[in-house]
Amino acid sequence: MRSLSLSSSSYWLRRPTLLRSLEYPPAASVSRPRFNSGSRCSCKFKAASFQRHGCGMGRSSLPVKAFDGDSFDFASIDIFAGTGTTGYAISSSEGEESDGEYALNVVTETTAQRLGRISRSSKKHRYGMFINLGLLIFLSLLLLFMDCFAWKIVRLPLPPLFLSRPFFISAVMVTFVGYIFVPLLDKLKVYQSVRIIGPNGHHRLWTIPTMGGLFFIPIGIAVAEAITRFSSIEVSGAAVATLAFTGIGLVDDSLNLHNGTTGLSAKIQTLLEIAVGTCFGFWLDSASISSPYGMKTLVPLPSPIGLVCLGQFYVLMTFFCFVSMGNMVKVTDGVDGLAGGVATLAFVAMAIAVLPICSDLSVFGTSMAGACFGFLIHNRYKASVSMGNTGSLAIGGALAAMAASTGMFFPLLISSGVFIFEAASVIVQVAYYKATKGLKGRGRRVFRRTPFHHHLELCGMRVPVIVAMAYAFSSLLSLSAAYVALISA
Repeated sequence: MRSLSLSSSSYWLRRPTLLRSLEYPPAASVSRPRFNSGSRCSCKFKAASFQRHGCGMGRSSLPVKAFDGDSFDFASIDIFAGTGTTGYAISSSEGEESDGEYALNVVTETTAQRLGRISRSSKKHRYGMFINLGLLIFLSLLLLFMDCFAWKIVRLPLPPLFLSRPFFISAVMVTFVGYIFVPLLDKLKVYQSVRIIGPNGHHRLWTIPTMGGLFFIPIGIAVAEAITRFSSIEVSGAAVATLAFTGIGLVDDSLNLHNGTTGLSAKIQTLLEIAVGTCFGFWLDSASISSPYGMKTLVPLPSPIGLVCLGQFYVLMTFFCFVSMGNMVKVTDGVDGLAGGVATLAFVAMAIAVLPICSDLSVFGTSMAGACFGFLIHNRYKASVSMGNTGSLAIGGALAAMAASTGMFFPLLISSGVFIFEAASVIVQVAYYKATKGLKGRGRRVFRRTPFHHHLELCGMRVPVIVAMAYAFSSLLSLSAAYVALISA
């Protein structure tokens, strides 16, 4: 394979007969293109134009398309997918000096190779479908089993399919609405910006829309309100808190789209989350919500501890729960289907946990679980949309609202084990790096990259395997959380 070097001065390409595709890295065996010495290309490249877009790396590869004729037609390049350049991938090596040269790797592709690539791509999509199918079977069996004994837990007559009905209604609605909303986001070019993955500074250009939380979060809330007939003050309070966190994430995503990689600052976002959590805590103290214990500041724990009264510290626990849950889900949202699937299991666990205390919040929990699962249809590997901070912060706020309304903080702690582990990996990485840098003058790392799912990726583990392992582990945690909650209440 011959590599053509493009320097800061203009460079003329010879006329090719037909260049079907250009890719990096070059294939193992390809046919060498023929050049006609009698014609020239009317396209000039300058290294400075790449540097203006933030791509002035030491070695870069530019995938383009060439056409038979007297000239090449190259589309404009932008470092952000939000400008509509969805077909380019730029890679670089970190630590190399910039020399202003770019290598253009010309590769021809036969029809058989193209069909094989399409077949491999469809096989990758099936991985996500099989994982979702296994998750659906597990959740369906669990919810149907709980529906058979829910009336014994509540000790009141309940409608048939009390937990299953909101789950399936939300899942179906989000699935169908997604087929309308995702193309709309794509048309509006609501794309994620460039993510840097790996120690070698590999730039991955996202071409999928973001802000998926705009369509699945409102549906989950609407279904819960409709089934409870807008008569449950607990569901209404949880819905308002969830929408408030959705608004914070929406502002963050909107600023991120306009300003590149900068959204809301960490301090402002934390202050807004604290404000929402504190307001929710004071609202709980003044609202006439139902409690089987006659008090609203109790935390049920397994025996022999039993009920613990937090008193004035309950508000402190509430806003801490809101802030921590929102950020933990946000950290976990970095792999196709990971945060959505784990959130689905956490919502189901919390729906079972709050059933003895407030059955209406169980409807809210299963409705949000169904909304998250419907979103997985579009977010599974390989994803066609991401939830963004709009969805991740809303999920954290909804889970925190369910726990604060019932005192079920301990079951939430168990069911959110994957979220906690992902956030803990970041904290450990930063703490160890700063400690070793202060002692030895050079910081060291525990993981190759955080959060932990990126470490597993760099260790060679495939994304579907990472997601399947997280689902399996979260399923066990959800069952444990539900059991602990039932024996505590």
